[in-house]
Amino acid sequence: MPSADVIARLKAIVGEQGFTDDRDEIAPHLVEWRGRWQGQTPILLKPQCAAEVAAILSLCNDTRTPVVPQGGNTGLAGGQIPLAGEVLLHLGRMNRIRRIDAHQSSAIAEAGVMLAALQRAADEAGMYFPLSLASEGSATIGGALSTNAGGVNVLRYGSARALALGLEVVLADGRILDLLRTLHKDNTGYDLKQLFIGAEGTLGVITAAAVKLFPEPEMSVTALLACPTPDAAVTLLRRLRQAIGPLLSAFEFFPRSGLGMVLTHIPQTRDPFARPSGWYVLAEAGGGRALPLYDIIEGAIASAIADDIATDATIAASESQRAALWRLRESFSEAQKREGASLKHDVSVPVDSIPELIASGSAAVERLVPGIRPVPFGHLGDGNVHFNFSAPQNADADSFIARRDEIARVIHDLVASLGGSISAEHGLGIMKRDEILRYKSAAELDTMRALKRTLDPNNILNPGKVVTV
Repeated sequence: MPSADVIARLKAIVGEQGFTDDRDEIAPHLVEWRGRWQGQTPILLKPQCAAEVAAILSLCNDTRTPVVPQGGNTGLAGGQIPLAGEVLLHLGRMNRIRRIDAHQSSAIAEAGVMLAALQRAADEAGMYFPLSLASEGSATIGGALSTNAGGVNVLRYGSARALALGLEVVLADGRILDLLRTLHKDNTGYDLKQLFIGAEGTLGVITAAAVKLFPEPEMSVTALLACPTPDAAVTLLRRLRQAIGPLLSAFEFFPRSGLGMVLTHIPQTRDPFARPSGWYVLAEAGGGRALPLYDIIEGAIASAIADDIATDATIAASESQRAALWRLRESFSEAQKREGASLKHDVSVPVDSIPELIASGSAAVERLVPGIRPVPFGHLGDGNVHFNFSAPQNADADSFIARRDEIARVIHDLVASLGGSISAEHGLGIMKRDEILRYKSAAELDTMRALKRTLDPNNILNPGKVVTV
């Protein structure tokens, strides 16, 4: 815990509006969405500019006071929670969109800007910001970059890392690293911004970002298809990519088991087809009105049904229908939470290995826990599977959760054997910090530790997260 003197000096840096030590106000910032980690802190700082962040880190570095940065608190790996009484640095007041430049296809936004707010600002300028998550109404630019968030449009536009042109970062010693360039080409040595993307605030604090914008699609086509198997879904992905190429922006998949939870627990949802299917695919593409996009997709779907790759399909005829289809997919996490105890694994494998991952992983875990309910879903187009498991019906929740590590080891070993990653888009945080030691090489871990020691020699930035030194 920081001393009373340090806390007083931190308060002086940010002023009366820039901190709170009220326990009730701090409380929502100390627990992550699933309730797995409960943190503690004596003070929550709310700086309003990079200069204040710099002054905070300079003081904390000099006094060896640990700091945990936090954005929208939507992370699922515990990286944003102060677990040992660290100072909590919340960037929500840094929420200005400094510039939208349609001609240069770029925007500069401060770390506390919510994804949905930047999407709206880009739309008003006739442009498109494609980073889209179920939590975009509360997730922030800084948090998304710090965890290298993915979302539903990675297939076409890439993850947060691919969307970043430049960053403004405050280093552990308080220096401001100004990398806010909007160039699409800059080959002048090390690409320093990449060090901080996905680092979860352990190497520096992102305070602003320059990001890519794109022309707003003049039209989009959204289709939900029923597929008999994951193999069929992978084949369907190949068919659609062959038909429309890079215009395919999203290709999500989910099982009937998860859809049943959504229909049970989420209001104003309905079964999209008269007959249930084992699996479903939600695909979306966008482009100019001059392209016969609807006809191309309709033809590809008809061909897939004729070849038994799909058994049924519906194409959204309005924005409200499109929203209803996306609501089914984006409600999975909330529905599974309401269903009861569950275990979640954010993993990725080569796309062609997804059927093997699901089949072998489900069978192995079902042998460990008879009656367990697999709910694998997610971003099939880029190989990212949220391989979740709900507890058996009427199981004791605590006993089920107690087997978390045992089940994770089975899934993670299988993922590694398939050439995959045990964290696709949620980061390592505290949850997978030790688990990654099993899967990364000594050279990788040594390099990560060397970077941490170089950029944060006093280990004040989010200590104990991502990698230990």
